[in-house]
Amino acid sequence: MDLRKLGKLIDLVQQSDISELEITEGEEKVRIAKHQAIHAIAPQPLYAPPPVAALPPAALPPAAPAPADTPETATLPEGHVMKSPMVGTFYRATAPGAAPLVEVGQSVAVGDRLCIIEAMKLMNEIEADAAGAIKAVLAENGQPVEFGQPLFVIG
Repeated sequence: MDLRKLGKLIDLVQQSDISELEITEGEEKVRIAKHQAIHAIAPQPLYAPPPVAALPPAALPPAAPAPADTPETATLPEGHVMKSPMVGTFYRATAPGAAPLVEVGQSVAVGDRLCIIEAMKLMNEIEADAAGAIKAVLAENGQPVEFGQPLFVIG
């Protein structure tokens, strides 16, 4: 379809009351749509429910005491805790059946690959942010991890 014909079709759509035009010639297909201004609807005021009378302090149940140490933090060896920089699936090796990238006791330098986290079908190599020896691996291979979840202890 030549450009002159296309220009005429655009002018035709702009001057008419139609909002969309689609034309097929052989294997070529052209769709022209006219965008019209959308009028915003004024928001309706929301009404809050009437306030509920507060219970006297004696009627409230006592608060549970906060645990001193969670089991996870109580058993961690001392050292730098390497945390997950993202949400995804944790993998210790580059491929199924391959040897893990790092083992407990292995020395690592800043920038060494420790693991892979798969997020949205992308494999993200996670590098050490501290130097030392791997004291513990805190995540299970193939399991989901959260942002900020401890992955390794480096000492």
